[in-house]
Amino acid sequence: MKTLIFADVHLEVGPPGEKTLRDFTDFLRQIDPAEFDRTIILGDLFDFWFEYRHVIFSAYFDVLRAFADLHERGMSCHLVCGNHDFWAGRFLEQHLGFTIHRDRYVCVLGDKRVLFVHGDGTNPSDYGYRAFKYVARAPWAARLFRILHPDWAMSLAQRVSHSSRRLLSPDDPRESREVEAMRKFAKGLLADGEADVVFCGHTHHPVEEEFPTPNGSGTYINTGDWMHHRTYLEWDEEGFHRKYYGVEERHDAAGPSENRQ
Repeated sequence: MKTLIFADVHLEVGPPGEKTLRDFTDFLRQIDPAEFDRTIILGDLFDFWFEYRHVIFSAYFDVLRAFADLHERGMSCHLVCGNHDFWAGRFLEQHLGFTIHRDRYVCVLGDKRVLFVHGDGTNPSDYGYRAFKYVARAPWAARLFRILHPDWAMSLAQRVSHSSRRLLSPDDPRESREVEAMRKFAKGLLADGEADVVFCGHTHHPVEEEFPTPNGSGTYINTGDWMHHRTYLEWDEEGFHRKYYGVEERHDAAGPSENRQ
């Protein structure tokens, strides 16, 4: 059986996100649980996700239904929380069968110990975000945010998300610093022997690199993103294979052996 791995879909409510929502729902519907028994999502599945006690965001209905169908057909789903969906919880667990990992997920694939992490906050010089992450993930912050009406909460989250993307445009040097910080973070995990393979998301840059480990060498893989690159990875007994959904050809990424769909 195979494992499916991807990150940074950033499902978004409203016209800007309609195509990604539609394409991603189609992507989920073509997955065969007889072929894939597990999906691992490295964070930021949603551009914004918050769980009210009696409300879900209606724009996500088709995607949630697709995940529920896969779960009912026997496929497990692991979500490593990212910086856009760190409030994932009870609804995804109880109704869709998700297993939620707040920080990291470690499993064995074949003969490799594999560590999965989203990777936000790995840049040690980003003091502002690291402080925000500490506060935002506190239980009292979620209780306070729940006071907002769901429509207001979604509107506020969209403005914050769009502002963040403008700050980290492709020409912004801070983006390259994030990529390098992630690389050093993964290199350190491999050097410490915590895993044979380290998977990260967050930077939206597809990457594969080899680094020394106590047992020889290990691999750092960044999934890239599903939002723009439409990239994902499959694991089978032969290893990891990078693929692109609905894209005929890509030349913008270094990565594992590439197949196109």
